[in-house]
Amino acid sequence: MKRIDWSELRPQISLVWRLSLPAILTQITTIAMQYIDSAMVGALGANASAAIGLVSTSTWLLSGITYAITAGFSVQVAHHIGAKHDEDARTVVKHGLISALLISALLCALGTVISDPLPVWLGGSETIHRDASLYFLVFALEIPFLQLNSLASSFMQCSGDMVTPSILTAAMCILDIIFNAIFIPKYGVLGAGIGTALACAVVCLVMLWCCCGRDKHLKLNRADKSRFDSSILKKALKIGLPVAVQEVATSGAMVITTMIIAPLGEIAIAANSFAVTAEGLCYMPGYAAATVVGRSVGAGEDELARRYGNICIGMGATIMGVLGLIMMFICPLLFAMLTPDPAVRELSAQVLRIELLAEPLFGASIVAAGALRGAGDTLVPSVINLATMWVVRIGLALILIKPLGLLGMWIAMAAELSTRGLLMLYRQRTSRFYAMYAGQSKA
Repeated sequence: MKRIDWSELRPQISLVWRLSLPAILTQITTIAMQYIDSAMVGALGANASAAIGLVSTSTWLLSGITYAITAGFSVQVAHHIGAKHDEDARTVVKHGLISALLISALLCALGTVISDPLPVWLGGSETIHRDASLYFLVFALEIPFLQLNSLASSFMQCSGDMVTPSILTAAMCILDIIFNAIFIPKYGVLGAGIGTALACAVVCLVMLWCCCGRDKHLKLNRADKSRFDSSILKKALKIGLPVAVQEVATSGAMVITTMIIAPLGEIAIAANSFAVTAEGLCYMPGYAAATVVGRSVGAGEDELARRYGNICIGMGATIMGVLGLIMMFICPLLFAMLTPDPAVRELSAQVLRIELLAEPLFGASIVAAGALRGAGDTLVPSVINLATMWVVRIGLALILIKPLGLLGMWIAMAAELSTRGLLMLYRQRTSRFYAMYAGQSKA
């Protein structure tokens, strides 16, 4: 590979930063709003926080499937936009929206059916069963809006518009707080679910309009030939199925961790939930990586695509490492805002500081997954996620949870995230999908 000089590299770093900055700011805004959300629920007591924490991994499980659907279609959109085939991109958008609506309706029905017995299956105490069940029921009803919002947002990001989805996501967080302020005092934990669902529904409708009615590449118009193309669904299945399997299995592992933690009591469940929320501030989204890599692949520039992936990974690991270091010092202050319970505060800070040691490699794994997804490489990254989650995290947790309690679970998590990061870096270096898809685009 030819040597890269700074005059060539500088504008590429600048492009990645311009695309990443809106997503980073949105992530910070989202987590800040989640802090306020958690604090509003936390003020109701440890049981209220534990009720949401008990079913949170189950909400991630269903959300993971919607994410896989988004990945299956958005990667195709990025490739078509990069190849300057806007009409083909709009055809993918149509197929994606219809498919997503059908599948999300099925997920909604499934979530509604299991909402009542779910807290019992997870091993939560009887005192939090009703709140946990009602919260999950509202989430299940929200799934179609969650799916369409995710899909429209990702389509716009793949077309190069990172700003609009970021603004609307921030708006959703603000609406969530407003609705929570209205409903939580009256309905408690159920009110938190209602507030989030209403905020998502409102923003979903606006996001769809921005994507399908305003975006210069994706705006649907009657002049386009509407046709069913089975190859689009086949490609979506090929790209999205490994992601779906990964998300289901990974979230399934998170459900298992909840079942492992549940016998430790409400304090441990609440502390685990707050620590996960706080750690989210350090996330570096992989959206920019998927966008710049996908469009470069679509344009047939395989070396450029891999270089963009490397730039994104380096940036993501650095940002998450710095944020993790800052969080190491300020987390007690954050937990003081989230909950009035001193026992929950202390335990949350202890476990979070363990995981923060793995933050740079965790950042590398997140962004590398986005870069590889943009290249169409989803199977091996999915296998890496599955193997590390089930073998390293669950395996170590089963060994460490008894002698160390919740600390053992988070030691296992830090070990798993570090292992995953190293394996993802190796896959980024060796993946053949960059050249494979770029070659198809040139042909």
